[in-house]
Amino acid sequence: MIEFWLADENIIFAASGCLLFALIILQIIGVGDFGSDVDADLDTDIDTDISGPSFIDGLLSVLGLKRLPFMIWLGLFLMLFTISGYLGQQILAAMTGALLPAIIAAPIAATLALFLSSVLAIPLEQVIPKDETTAVSLDTLVGRFATLEIGKAVQGSSARAKVSDIYGHNHYIMVEPDNAGQTFVTGEKLLLVRREGNVFKAISQGEQHLPHL
Repeated sequence: MIEFWLADENIIFAASGCLLFALIILQIIGVGDFGSDVDADLDTDIDTDISGPSFIDGLLSVLGLKRLPFMIWLGLFLMLFTISGYLGQQILAAMTGALLPAIIAAPIAATLALFLSSVLAIPLEQVIPKDETTAVSLDTLVGRFATLEIGKAVQGSSARAKVSDIYGHNHYIMVEPDNAGQTFVTGEKLLLVRREGNVFKAISQGEQHLPHL
C-alpha cells in the first residue's frame, strides 16, 4: 500500500496531502490566520479596481472563492485533489493494473477538485460563521481592543488574539507586545497600537493585574 501512495505517478497527490496536513497544523497553532488578510485584500482589490462585473470576479464566484475564506477554500481544494487523485488511480489500477502518469492524472484530478469545491462551497457558506472574514482593511483594527485567545505573547513571539471590527465581525490575528519586556497571557485585554505585516503590536489594558473583590 505504501508503494501505491508514494509511487511516482502519485507523488503529487502525496505532496498535496502533506500540504493539507501542514495547513491544518498551522491553523491549529494560529500561524495560518493570515487567511483573513488575503480575503480582505482580495475583496478590496475587486471592489476598488473593478467598477462592474468582470471575468475575474465571475471566475472567483464560480470557483467558490467569493463564498468561503481563502484558507478554507484552499484546504477544501487540496483535500478534494488528493482524494480524487488517489481514488482515480486506485480504480484505474484495479481495472488495468497500471497507473496514469502524474502529468495526466494531476490535471484531471485538479479539474474535478475545482468543480467539486465550487459545488461544496454553496452549502459550506451556510454553516461557516460569517464573522470569520470581512472585506474591511486590517489597518482599521488598529486602535481597537483585542483579547488574547491562546498562548503567551512576548516580543518576537506572537500569539493568537480575537478582535471585533466596527461592524462587530470577529477577526483572529497575531499580536505581540509593543514594548520590550512585556508579556501577554491568555485572556488579557489588549489595545492594538500598530501593525507590522501580519503581526499587530499591542499594549495591555492591565485589567488582569487589578485585584478582584
